[in-house]
Amino acid sequence: MTDNIQELAIETRQGSTGKKLSDSQYDESKSLAEIMHRGIRKNGKFREKLKGYSHAFARGEKFDVMKAEMIIRDQFKAQYGETMNQMRLALKERQENLPETAGRDALEYARMIEPLIRDGETIPFYRAYDYVGSALAEKLNITETGAKKLMTTAYREIEGRELYDFGKALEKKFNVPEREAEQQTHEVKRDQTQSRKRA
Repeated sequence: MTDNIQELAIETRQGSTGKKLSDSQYDESKSLAEIMHRGIRKNGKFREKLKGYSHAFARGEKFDVMKAEMIIRDQFKAQYGETMNQMRLALKERQENLPETAGRDALEYARMIEPLIRDGETIPFYRAYDYVGSALAEKLNITETGAKKLMTTAYREIEGRELYDFGKALEKKFNVPEREAEQQTHEVKRDQTQSRKRA
């Protein structure tokens, strides 16, 4: 796997776009392509973000916004083997043609939120929901937004209540008290430190 990544990096750098860029331009455009990839995985969108990053990338460079966008698009295709739009459309198609088990999977993943909020070092609902949604999206190879909608719908249909309301109630019961205790401990330590400095 590592050899394939290294080979791809070499091919990308030696490709028609890569070899024309300075090292910093190459590294920045590669990072921007990764950001675009993450954004598409999240919500299946890229146009506005690409526009904004193209403007930012072109600023201070000797090329215009259109050239910056082309470089980011080329980097994306070289890194991921498909265009941003091809990736978006593939995710959309899979979302529209989910396997029969998708509803059961969504409910199973939605139920994973409770122990994340309740047990051990608890986390707030938004983080648990995001974490589990990302895992379901990866399993079904759909967007995270799509996975979260699936979980919400499956939970409502089977449990008869809203996942958001249930998660927020768990957060209030388990996460908020722990967070408040941590804040109090931090304040006590800060007060002790300030008292020592004054002495």
